[in-house]
Amino acid sequence: MNNKKLIIYGEVLYDCFPNGEQVLGGAPFNVAWHLQAFGQSPYFVSRVGRDAEGERILQAMADWGMETAGVQQDDEHPTGRVVISLEQGEPSYEIMADAAYDFIDSTALNSLGCEMLYHGSLGLRNTTARSALERLKQNGAESVFLDVNLRPPWWQRESVMRWINQADWLKLNQYELDQLDGGAGDLHEQALAFKQKHDLTGLIVTMGEQGAFVLSDQPSPLQVIPEASQETVDSVGAGDAFTAVMLLGLNSRWPLKLTLQRAQSFASAIVGKRGATVSSAKFYADFISRWESQGSNAD
Repeated sequence: MNNKKLIIYGEVLYDCFPNGEQVLGGAPFNVAWHLQAFGQSPYFVSRVGRDAEGERILQAMADWGMETAGVQQDDEHPTGRVVISLEQGEPSYEIMADAAYDFIDSTALNSLGCEMLYHGSLGLRNTTARSALERLKQNGAESVFLDVNLRPPWWQRESVMRWINQADWLKLNQYELDQLDGGAGDLHEQALAFKQKHDLTGLIVTMGEQGAFVLSDQPSPLQVIPEASQETVDSVGAGDAFTAVMLLGLNSRWPLKLTLQRAQSFASAIVGKRGATVSSAKFYADFISRWESQGSNAD
């Protein structure tokens, strides 16, 4: 399934749950982890502390077969952490400031170029990390995929809008679209106007239990609704799972409708697991086998 050189840029951290459990996370890391399992071999660019947590991350990546050369080590700043609270299954996040991933060194990125570059917005809260991303973009990327994550107080509208204007594909949820656009009325019409205003190749809007829709070059939105029978353990990382398969489909040149369906199916499976990633290769192999047997023709 590996078709294009794909760089994933941004935060890696530990999600810390109320019961004391720590799970590897960070939206870009989650996306890279899933893509590795699906055969894409993404190059993950981030930074961890030179501490026990950082060593565990590097070891976990190596054990999963991921390239670790893009993960820098920091002697001054610790590996990132997020304290997660769950209320009726919905997560809230307390994100540690001044984590290692806020200080990705741009000088180490001079020789990196790619066909597709993925990044989020949370990992750009620090000027050092923003400079590193700009260096990556200057090296050349045929397509930029931006995954918006508005986590108060770590975002500013002006900065997010600038990154949107530099993106080709954009993913956000319904709440984030409202926050950035302030539009009213029909959601599809609001999204279409937003896409046209920012000259996007594609716009993906997720709506939680109501599914998601995509606007690209088709005449009307493509929409998918999750199956009602899905088991929910927690929704942490569901959006990242969805994003990973959207990237997989774009990279593998699947029809957009089929990509959307598969992204929703995989995200629905992830909410049945604790945390944002799964360490069982069989979990992913089952999806790969199913997709290969189906082929790449949309229903």
